[in-house]
Amino acid sequence: MDELDTRIIKLLSEDGRMSFRELAKKIEVTEKTIRLRYANLIDSGILEIVGRINPITIGLKEGAIIQVKVTPGCLRSVIGYLDKIQSIRYITITTGEYPILVQVAAANQEEITELVLDLFEHNEITELDTMIQLEVSKSSYQVN
Repeated sequence: MDELDTRIIKLLSEDGRMSFRELAKKIEVTEKTIRLRYANLIDSGILEIVGRINPITIGLKEGAIIQVKVTPGCLRSVIGYLDKIQSIRYITITTGEYPILVQVAAANQEEITELVLDLFEHNEITELDTMIQLEVSKSSYQVN
């Protein structure tokens, strides 16, 4: 990936609907160059074009980060369980005291409370650390 690829990605991260013509004009290269670079970025797996939902616009106004401790040997099983819960939008394995971290988007605090209570009932989950998100200041995958 070179500087031209980085500029293409940066512009698309700001406006994913920008046309190849507009990209070419802003970067001062030919439209054909943009098309070729774009195809290479997609084919190489560096760039993925996806639609990202703004949770607030569909009524999911509350958020939480939950760290999860599990019974030894049950990590993958718990991840499979968490993956089926609709309000959980992000799951990652982490280092440290809590091996799983999830991000939740919910309509209200009651929905988060119900989720936490349900998680506590799962026999492979031993401990939770829940943080309610008060305000999201940045949510981006933009290239600098």
